[in-house]
Amino acid sequence: MSLLNSGQPVRDQILTREPAIAETPEKAVTSEYGTTPKLPPQPADPNVAPGLSPGTELPPIPLPQPPMGAKNPSCKVMTFRPTIEEFRNFAKYIVYMESQGAHRAGLAKVIPPEGWKPRKSYDTIEDMVIPAPIMQVVTGQSGLFTQYNIQKKSMTVGEYRKLANSKKYCTPRHKDFDDLERKYWKNLTFVSPIYGADVSGSIYDEWNIGHLNTLLDMVEQECGIVIEGVNTPYLYFGMWKTTFAWHTEDMDLYSINYLHFGQPKSWYSVPPEHGKRLERLAQGFFPGSSQGCDAFLRHKMTLISPSILKKYGIPFDRVTQNEGEFMVTFPYGYHAGFNHGFNCAESTNFATLRWVDYGKMATQCSCRKDMVKISMDVFVRCLQPDRYELWKQGKDSTVLDHLKPTKLSSPELESWRQRRITYRENLLRRAMQKMKQFRRLKLEEVKVLAGEGIELNAAEYQQQVEKREAQRRKEREERLAREAMMTLKAMEQEEQEEQKAAETAAKEAETLLAPIIPLESDMKQQEHLWQNQSPNFLAEKAFNAAVAALEPHCAICSLFHPYAQVIRTSLDKVTAQNHRTRPLIPEMCFSVGACNSEPPPTNSHIGEDGTSLLLCCSSCQMQVHASCYGVKPDSVGTSWTCSRCAKGAWTECCLCNLRGGALKMTLDNRWVHVICGIAVPEARFVNAIDRQPVDVSAVPDSRKNLKCVLCHRQNRGACIQCSQEKCATSFHVTCAQLAGVAMTPADWPYVVSVTCHKHKKVPSRSRRITKGPESMTLGQKVIGRNVDGWYYHCTIIGMATQTFYEVNFDDGSYCDNLHPENILSHDCLRSGPPDVGELIVVAMPNGQVVNASYIRSHTHIYYQVEFQNQSQQMVKPSELHHLDQELPKRVRARLVSPRRPSGPRKSAARLFDAVMFSRELKLLFVFRPYLEHKMVPHPTEPKQPNAPACPQVQLRLLKPPRRQASPPAL
Repeated sequence: MSLLNSGQPVRDQILTREPAIAETPEKAVTSEYGTTPKLPPQPADPNVAPGLSPGTELPPIPLPQPPMGAKNPSCKVMTFRPTIEEFRNFAKYIVYMESQGAHRAGLAKVIPPEGWKPRKSYDTIEDMVIPAPIMQVVTGQSGLFTQYNIQKKSMTVGEYRKLANSKKYCTPRHKDFDDLERKYWKNLTFVSPIYGADVSGSIYDEWNIGHLNTLLDMVEQECGIVIEGVNTPYLYFGMWKTTFAWHTEDMDLYSINYLHFGQPKSWYSVPPEHGKRLERLAQGFFPGSSQGCDAFLRHKMTLISPSILKKYGIPFDRVTQNEGEFMVTFPYGYHAGFNHGFNCAESTNFATLRWVDYGKMATQCSCRKDMVKISMDVFVRCLQPDRYELWKQGKDSTVLDHLKPTKLSSPELESWRQRRITYRENLLRRAMQKMKQFRRLKLEEVKVLAGEGIELNAAEYQQQVEKREAQRRKEREERLAREAMMTLKAMEQEEQEEQKAAETAAKEAETLLAPIIPLESDMKQQEHLWQNQSPNFLAEKAFNAAVAALEPHCAICSLFHPYAQVIRTSLDKVTAQNHRTRPLIPEMCFSVGACNSEPPPTNSHIGEDGTSLLLCCSSCQMQVHASCYGVKPDSVGTSWTCSRCAKGAWTECCLCNLRGGALKMTLDNRWVHVICGIAVPEARFVNAIDRQPVDVSAVPDSRKNLKCVLCHRQNRGACIQCSQEKCATSFHVTCAQLAGVAMTPADWPYVVSVTCHKHKKVPSRSRRITKGPESMTLGQKVIGRNVDGWYYHCTIIGMATQTFYEVNFDDGSYCDNLHPENILSHDCLRSGPPDVGELIVVAMPNGQVVNASYIRSHTHIYYQVEFQNQSQQMVKPSELHHLDQELPKRVRARLVSPRRPSGPRKSAARLFDAVMFSRELKLLFVFRPYLEHKMVPHPTEPKQPNAPACPQVQLRLLKPPRRQASPPAL
């Protein structure tokens, strides 16, 4: 049911239900979806609950007791209106909301008290920068869509507002919400909108959404981890049709979303107790994405319309969020939605005691490295100590109860809070003691001092610390001098060991990358399997038996698993009576066709564990899964025969050129391979459950006229083509299967994705396996990048290492290539790197002095190369390539052919100089604390005004180059 009716505002159409708690009959909890029985008379002011006059202050809500029965059985989205007093205690009000059953819907609306504003004015945010807006490109049809995000260049909020209100992106005219919703789903694939999502920061003046003081604060306090958008707020600037796809929050956390200003935002939600049903539906419609990642819905790319959810009986609700309203999502509550026009929202995550069990069982994305993952160790150890050991062993059998409301506190939580208070007191005491002794302070100690109002003059305090460390430096210098020679020897030995290890790894890799031997490299030897040869049932029977012994042991599933010869140590033949395996063919492959618009995503012939019984024909020895061939497992006796053998029809497939395999009858009484019926787009299974008959009448003549590149036959059957763009390679399905052509399931509305050998990414045996810096030696001929951007042949004449530090600045930025010489508060050349977390003072190239905290150090390798024009240059390992390796396209496009030497070269003398130069470079970096360092800008590196403020300097070498590197005239 729509929230908009005849153009009236959503706020005026909130339906009121009976009071939720007997102790507070004045308070009313409202639902924003569906119809209700006959309602009591409403007050004149729609923002005032029934039975109250305007201005009446509601009594504070006592801490609710655990409910005797589950509330909100219909799982509808509820609306809450807290008072000012209730609004100040966020955690307590969340407990109250769940006591009323709000968590059962997975989503709830909270309307703040009248007059409450988080910010006085939004005029000052026009110049705020949206660093990475994304264009949302949507593909799909029939209510099933996939959303792709393309990053665009940065823009300000003012520029984004003008773009959102332009004629191209503005909200279309509509009568009411129903009309707008229809326009959204109808035009989803047209005019891709731009979403200013994931902007780190907050625009609150009070009641900061980033400091909710909930259980999630334990992550930062115990581990010191800050996750942007999870325990810090994110801003979202939307326009018409910008979408957030179906997903649950990271780690199935709670979330809170506030709409600061602008047009409304519509939400769809599925109750947590029905979340598994939505996942199964999505897996059935998008099998390709599901096989690539079990938790593919966390990619936030899948859109399923309400009509599809309604058709398959998935309970859901919808609600519209207006300006100045909060939305709260609950653990494992799937939600999606879209914006009605230009608006600005802010959100973050939080947690309660009830979430801990959800976090332990949350599914993780396995295909992306940038997904949020929070270690549950600290939560289980502190809040569930009696289950901690079992949980670490993987024996904690937790059963999620979606009906159970959360609690405000527990003895374990109070104990942890008391320990934090004690720890903070000890930390403050230790910091005060260090201040008296003029010892270095860690960043955590500086924060606790600032929290107590103790201001520290960093420069003055640093001078006192340096005086105290003056005596220790002399002793450390003497020790470093003794260790310097030992370090040099260790470096040489390590280089030799790395070179040996690289050679060993290369030999092992070449052995492992031996090509897979096809089942039959020359298919012409299987002459009796070709349809233009005389039929031989014994040859078909032998072929079927050989295929049954190979994985995946199913003649139909082999479509997505190329045949390969393997060494079988046991069980040369899989029996059909007592073996079950998991089918590889998604159910959608049998359901998609010319007349089928929406495939059923499940199959009743597959067991609850996802496996299916293997059946072997007693006549032709053809082996298939019962679910793949459309056979009820209960109807199988001791001796089973396939459809062709049961009819005694010794015939062949009408869509390919080979015999053998699993066949089914067509509508015109011919026979076709099941895999041909799946892979040929125009073929369809009339009865998708029984897998027969097969309708091949829609296969066009243009497909029949394609020539197979494998058997070189034309006008016999129908060929499929490579799925790569502009690739016309064609082959019969069975020819491609035996030749090892890669075929994988595709997402709706496609069935099979085909990749020919030309586009298959297989590592070449001729390509070098070891191409890192460890495989490059002095005097080696390589291809290097010159300062002019072109690649030339050159010789390595020296190697050196440079140490950089990674630091975090006070303004939230960071730098990972800071030179030790730029740290003013610590003598890194003599005393080594600072302690992790130590507060330091950094000098920037523009003369500014800023505060930062030390994270870790990085060691980079540089090579000194000499080009044919005798110019020398320091280059990175990524800019060098071996002569015999396969060069990238960007390198081949800018490679300059070498010229012949004009005279004899004194290679022996040059190699001797290179070795001596390498030793000098090593000595330079080993004895750096005792040498005079002069910092000069890199002569060949252009200045970048928009680059981060990190120093880009280079040490001057002991042996200067013969002349500065310049574009060689080759």
